[in-house]
Amino acid sequence: MPEGDTVYRTARRLDDVLAGAEVTRFELRVPQVATVDLTGRTVHGVVARGKHLLHRIGDHTLHSHLKMEGEWHVYRRGERWRAAGFKARAVIGATAPGGTEWETVGFDLADIAVVPSTDEASLVGHLGPDPLSEEWDPGEAARRLAADDRPVHVAIQDQRNVAGFGNEYANEILFVRGILPTAPASGTDAAALVDLGARMIRANRDRRDRTFTGDARPGRTTWVYGRKGRPCRRCGTLIRGGALGADPTKERIVFWCPVCQTSPGPP
Repeated sequence: MPEGDTVYRTARRLDDVLAGAEVTRFELRVPQVATVDLTGRTVHGVVARGKHLLHRIGDHTLHSHLKMEGEWHVYRRGERWRAAGFKARAVIGATAPGGTEWETVGFDLADIAVVPSTDEASLVGHLGPDPLSEEWDPGEAARRLAADDRPVHVAIQDQRNVAGFGNEYANEILFVRGILPTAPASGTDAAALVDLGARMIRANRDRRDRTFTGDARPGRTTWVYGRKGRPCRRCGTLIRGGALGADPTKERIVFWCPVCQTSPGPP
C-alpha cells in the first residue's frame, strides 16, 4: 500500500523526468480543478511531503494524494498506458530540456488541488515532521507523539504527529519495540518509536519491495502485518488481529503478538 516510502519513490521518479521540462499537456479530470491549465509552464520539481505529492509548475503547485489505490505512471510520449483510461485523474505531458517527450499519468488519485506555490502550507502545513525530508526533526516528532493520549497505533499514523507512517509501518514498529497497539502513545518511549520508524522507512526508501525483517522473499517481509493466526517469528505464539481507529469510520486492521508485545513496552 502507498506509504511515505512509496510516495518518496514516486516523487523522485516524476522529478527525474519532469524537472526543468515544459508542460505541453495539462489535464485534471476532476470537476473542481478541470479548468486549470498550466500548459507552457516549466516544472520546477516534484517533491513528497509525507504521503502527499507536490508538482511545482510555474508559480503554482499541483497537489495529489495516493490514498489506498493511487499511482503515477511515467511514459514516453505515445506509449500505451498500463491502466484503464477511465481511472486517469491527471495527465501531464512535458518536453524535457534534452527534447525527450514524456507523459505522466495519475490514476485513482485523491485530494487533487492546485494552489499558488506560496500557499502550499494550506495543503501540507498541518503535517508533522517527515523522516524522508531534509528538514526531518525527530525531536519535534517525538514531542507530538508523546503528547497524544490515544492508542499508539492510532497516534503514530496521525500525519500531524509524523508524516509518512501508515498502517503497515505502525504494526511493524510496535512489534519491534514490543508495544501493544492499544497502549497510550503518551506512555511509550516516543523518541525510540520515532527513531525506529525513521530507520525503517529510510531503509525501505530505495527498495522496490518493502521489507521489515530484512528478508525480501515473498511471505517473509513482515513480522506481524497480515499474519493473523500465523506463528510469531520470534516466539511461535499465534499472531492476533483486530481493528483500531480514531473513530469507527477510520479503523485500520491491527496485528500483534500477545507474548512479544506488552503495554507500554520497553523503555
